Parts: sequence; C-alpha cells; structure tokens
Amino acid sequence: MEIATRDQAQAASRPHEKYDRLIAAAQARPRLTVAVVHPCDEASLGAALEAASLGLVTPILVGPRGRIAAAARALDTDIADLRLVDAAHSHESAAKAVALANAGEAEALMKGSLHTDEVMAAVVRREGGLRTARRVSHCFVMDVPSHAVPLIVTDAAINIAPTLEEKRDIVQNAIDLAHALGVATVRVAIVSAMETVNPKVPSTLDAAALCKMADRGQITGAVLDGPLALDNAIDLGAAAIKKIQSPVAGRANVLVVPDLEAGNMLAKSLTFLAHADAAGIVLGARVPIILTSRADSRLTRLASCAVASLFAAAQRAARPLPEV
Repeated sequence: MEIATRDQAQAASRPHEKYDRLIAAAQARPRLTVAVVHPCDEASLGAALEAASLGLVTPILVGPRGRIAAAARALDTDIADLRLVDAAHSHESAAKAVALANAGEAEALMKGSLHTDEVMAAVVRREGGLRTARRVSHCFVMDVPSHAVPLIVTDAAINIAPTLEEKRDIVQNAIDLAHALGVATVRVAIVSAMETVNPKVPSTLDAAALCKMADRGQITGAVLDGPLALDNAIDLGAAAIKKIQSPVAGRANVLVVPDLEAGNMLAKSLTFLAHADAAGIVLGARVPIILTSRADSRLTRLASCAVASLFAAAQRAARPLPEV
C-alpha cells in the first residue's frame, strides 16, 4: 500500500507526463498521413496543424475550400503547402476522407468540425466504407494525474448497449491498442457494479463469459478478470479488503464498461473530478479514427494523434484485420 501511495503522489507531481511520453514515442515514428474531415473551425484546423508542426502527422484537409481558408486566416497561418481536397459539405467531406483511406492515401481519419455520427456513417457504410470483420469501438486513453499508469476505458462513445459478441470485439480492440502503446502486460477488468456473478445483473454474466472466452482463446493478448467493481479493479487496497485474488484486481490498465452510459459517465467523472485528459480513438475499421471534441484541451488533441500514430505503426507491422 505504501508503494502504491508513493506512486500516486509522484504521478500527481508530474501532471500528464504519461501523455508527454506517448507524444515523444509517436514523434520517433514516421509521420502519420491523416485525412482531416471538415476542419472548418479554428479548433479542429489548429489541432491538425499543431500535430503537423510537432512531426506527428501529415494532414490532408478535406472540406469546403473557402471555409477552411477562413479558419486558416483566423489562425493567421498559411496552409498553401498542404493538400486540400475540396468538398461541398460535411457529408461529402466524410465520404471523400473515407475514399482517401480506401485508396491507401490516408492512414487515419481525424474528426473536424462535424458531428461524430456523420463521420461514422461514412466509415461503417457497407459499400465504400472502412468496415472489417471486427466490430468498430471507441477507446479513451485516459491520463489521470493521480494514477500511476494510463487507463484505457471502452466503450464510451460508439456502442450503446453492446451484446456479448460485440463486447468480445470491444475487448480485443482495446487489447490491441494497449499493445500498440507499449503496455507489456495488458490487464483487462470487466467492470460492473459488483465483483460477484449475479443473474439479476446481466453485465456480471457477460463479464464471466468474456473471461471464459479468454480462457478458450477467443480473446487473446491479455489477462482478463470480471466482474469487478471499479474500486477493486484499480485499487489494490480495495481488492485486498474484498479478498480478491487476481492478477488484474487492483492493477487493471483496461476498463471495459457494461454500456455507453456507464463509460461516458466514468470518463467524464475522471475528466471533471480527477482532472484527467481523455484522448479518443476509434478502432476496428481499416484505419484508426481520431475523435476529438470541441471541449478537448490542446494536449488531449495531440495525444489523440499520438495514439493513432502508434496504433497505425503497430498495424503496419501486423496483419491487417480481415475484410467483411
């Protein structure tokens, strides 16, 4: 317990050092070619340009030429040297960005000033989209200043009420991301309101099934345990009080939530109460998709680019996901 407390104190004294390490690791990789979808405001265009200036990405700007130019003028920056693919409106911006990825001209997408569902509709379209045999899911890579290691929280943005089969893909996507980020031992906690299997609480049944799927090789690359309540998933003291003997309890680095509502509330609680930053990325498609919010900090936006860069680098070295 003393060691855990000391680690937390040291982490709190170096806010967001974990994101700094991710960005430094991504800078050591080749630049990621990113189709930036509809960057028509200062926040989204500025984030792409700053990521480019740090050597993280090579942006392709996809959207209405006039509106992108106006955003650049507002930023007092010159975009003449950047490739710009003109599009009439946000739906066309999303379609053209997906087409660039399908053509191999972009290794990732980055959401600009349009709704998430517009981007994702183009991504998951059966004809001309970026679907694979894997379910698409979202991961937050959360930098909590008081916690010693980054936490991957999934899924808090895409799958509203995932089935057991969909949760299998959600878990595997998160495991693949953790490996891409250099996590040596991936410890996945399937989180519920309790740490015992209760037939009246469906998420505990899913947790038990997912752990058995891992035992049978249907989920690979990590140690799984669940159901676990949040406290005994991430705090060794809480796990000890409950007498939970597990390589995951108290030291999880991936948290799989029951549904989108739980994930969204967990991520926002960490953000607004624990001063965490939450880099966002969508996985399971042919290329990673960087999802940022207008409320995101500068560091969060850069970290999201870094996470996508590291994941894409891992994809290059591995076999791509099978097509539908």
